[in-house]
Amino acid sequence: MTTTLLRTADELHARVRHGRRAVVMTMGALHEGHATLVRAARRIAGPDGEVVVTVFVNPLQFGEGEDLDRYPRTLDADLKIAEEAGADVVLAPSVDEVYPGGAPQVRISAGPMGERLEGASRPGHFDGMLTVVAKLLHLTRPDVALYGQKDAQQLALIRRMVRDLNFAVEIVGVPTVREDDGLALSSRNRYLSAEERRTALALSQPLFAGRDRHAAQEALRARAREVPATRAPAEALSALGESRAAADTHAVVKAVPGSAAAVRAAARLVLDEAARPTPPLVLDYLALVDPADFTEIDDDFTGEAVLAVAARVGSTRLIDNLPLTFGAAS
Repeated sequence: MTTTLLRTADELHARVRHGRRAVVMTMGALHEGHATLVRAARRIAGPDGEVVVTVFVNPLQFGEGEDLDRYPRTLDADLKIAEEAGADVVLAPSVDEVYPGGAPQVRISAGPMGERLEGASRPGHFDGMLTVVAKLLHLTRPDVALYGQKDAQQLALIRRMVRDLNFAVEIVGVPTVREDDGLALSSRNRYLSAEERRTALALSQPLFAGRDRHAAQEALRARAREVPATRAPAEALSALGESRAAADTHAVVKAVPGSAAAVRAAARLVLDEAARPTPPLVLDYLALVDPADFTEIDDDFTGEAVLAVAARVGSTRLIDNLPLTFGAAS
């Protein structure tokens, strides 16, 4: 397959469409995470459909002092990666093509969700992101658009925008791709020195610690459910070898499995250690949130949640997250 490079929406619209069009939006500097998105788009579009990858570094979503000027621009390499992953088209428009007449006066507001976590750290970022996503959805006219779950708040806001503003497109989230040591793939990883990269591992490690704590509590809760109803809870838990749990039966049996406080505490313990190396990991936030609105969850929460973290290593800011499911109390 040969991937066609286009510069304007008119060139894309002139192509004859067969089947579904699947779009993957990027800011370039493609890596295996993007390639995974493109391969997923290829499967969705099928052999008769069309996969379009957009490459556009959006100035609206970079705040003052952020890395717009040094953000990597590697179009030739991006074309190769997109082609190998199965893209039919790479659309790499100019700023004038996306924003004719200059920066748009009318923009999309991300609302309250856009002011939390990433929005609080990067004011205006999500307004700029949603504005360009809306523009690119209009310019590419896809049936389905795919986004990585690593940018969980971004994905949640795009889904909310599509629902609230009646965009006729299906939004698909694709799981985060990680390197062998657990570091989430990011275009900004290339900024890290060898020492900074070692420190950056502490971004994913607290997430895994929180996930493991959650899994352990879920397992204990499942074992507690297996206790015959005719036996006293403390006696039964002791028989299971859970002496500490037996000392506080009510807390173990009645608590929601994988309580939010315990998950946060396990993750925070790892983060505290990460502040000691040189260079240190400088925490921006650690949050355990409801993906519907990105507000912090309580200990009685049930359903899907996101454990999210953001931090700086040197001058590079990185984010990561893991999805967790909190089961219903019985």
